[in-house]
Amino acid sequence: MASINLIESFQEFKEAENIDRPTLMKVLEDVFKTLLKKKYGSDDNFDVIVNTEKGDLEIMRHRTIVDDGAVQDPLAEVEYSEAIKQSPDYEVGEDLFEEVNIQEFGRRAILAAKQTLASRIGDLKKNALVKKYENRVGEIISAEVYQVWKKEVLLLDEDGNEIILPKSEQIPSDYFKKGESIRAVVKKVEMRNNNPVIILSRTHPSFLAKLLEIEVPEIFDGLIVIRKIVREPGERAKVAVESYDDRIDPVGACVGMKGSRIHGIVRELKNENIDVINFTNNIQLLIQRSLTPARITRMNLDNERKTAEVFVAPDEVSKAIGKRGVNINLAQDLTGYTIDVYRDDEGENDEYDVDLDEFTDEIEPWIIEELKRIGCDTGRSVLALSADELERRTDLEKETIDEVRKVLQAEFSKG
Repeated sequence: MASINLIESFQEFKEAENIDRPTLMKVLEDVFKTLLKKKYGSDDNFDVIVNTEKGDLEIMRHRTIVDDGAVQDPLAEVEYSEAIKQSPDYEVGEDLFEEVNIQEFGRRAILAAKQTLASRIGDLKKNALVKKYENRVGEIISAEVYQVWKKEVLLLDEDGNEIILPKSEQIPSDYFKKGESIRAVVKKVEMRNNNPVIILSRTHPSFLAKLLEIEVPEIFDGLIVIRKIVREPGERAKVAVESYDDRIDPVGACVGMKGSRIHGIVRELKNENIDVINFTNNIQLLIQRSLTPARITRMNLDNERKTAEVFVAPDEVSKAIGKRGVNINLAQDLTGYTIDVYRDDEGENDEYDVDLDEFTDEIEPWIIEELKRIGCDTGRSVLALSADELERRTDLEKETIDEVRKVLQAEFSKG
């Protein structure tokens, strides 16, 4: 036979969907032209013809017919007497096309060509895989667990490519079984022994960011922007968000009605507590919000040294610091300030105040506006004035004032 069957090599090539036919043709041409150069010294007068459907290849040689004894370049010219052996119709000056019997190259040369082809295809598949995932770094993908090892989990993507989820990139309480489908973010692509390795992560802040983007349409649409995320995987996360639309409450949009949007994310992250806070350029307010759920009574800031002394009620100290210091460490990462928490014994009986707007469920908005008109915008500022003083300075009825004071006193007597 003049052609060589390359079905196996073609099959390998077809498995790599990202490699197109023109690339295949170029690779095959390069491999066999190298073979021709070794045998004939040049590949100028040879055409490599590939049938990708049947999986075979043939090589055609073309030379110009010249008079007998006039051959100057045996690679490009052939004597008339030789040409008419194939067909008596040939004339001097025409081109003679002959099919090269590839078996003449020898078994060893053919085997080497197949190996070279397989190697080139392997390199192309690697390059295609690297390109595919380098463009997806930071995106969430789903993959199936194939093998669970002590230090990492081997996964397979939809194309059967192997992907790695290291133990260091897993949430501490993660537990995976073979065949299970899991979600993670593409962290990076690296080369190990000349092989591409796709590294996934479930602990990187970008995983939480992408989960929020999926659950919160306003983030996907760009109406709400995530300014910063800090995480202690499996324990707690703090997300600072900001709205570009004054009509949208960024925190409310992220949490959803009765926590509907955030609950799915919390489950995905193995019950990781997620504090969503309004971002602000007011560093004092940002620090106060970042220490949620603790409530601060007062604060001393040193902007030059980027330090903050925060005072909280004795029963709020543990909340501010958090389990194993997680809450305060995350607050420091979020704000960029070194935060020291102190017990505020002086303010023990008056440890916190509450904005009047927080009482809209119990006090009608028009009453709150009337109290704000006289400078009372917090609960304690209202209680600091007597009922008679409030009646004199506002247009409120005595019964209304008594009811308001009763609601506020109930709030501050809790605990």
